[in-house]
Amino acid sequence: MLLNIWATWCSPCREEMPTLDALQARLGGSDFHVLPLSIDRAGLEPVRRFYRETGIRNLDLYIAEDTRAMLALAVVGLPTTILIDRIGRERGRLAGPAEWNSPEAVAQISALIDERKQ
Repeated sequence: MLLNIWATWCSPCREEMPTLDALQARLGGSDFHVLPLSIDRAGLEPVRRFYRETGIRNLDLYIAEDTRAMLALAVVGLPTTILIDRIGRERGRLAGPAEWNSPEAVAQISALIDERKQ
């Protein structure tokens, strides 16, 4: 799972979300899932509106309405993305935006998925 902590008011997050949507479209399934966790305090409506405005179609809606999720995950800035394996171990963490649908990112995540299948 690729857990992405983000918010609609975070400019780098907004730029990154379409790449996460594309990654989910490409690799999402029983072996991999992108979980975008919004920390928007205004609830789901700003997130729904953002998804509509940007054409996000492959990502589900998840929201943490307070800062407990950020504290529990030791998130110090947005966006923060955490790669978690099937047994709940953190395999990697990135603070800041990334091009998640780039050939390099897809290759790295694909390799981890394939490693799990062996």
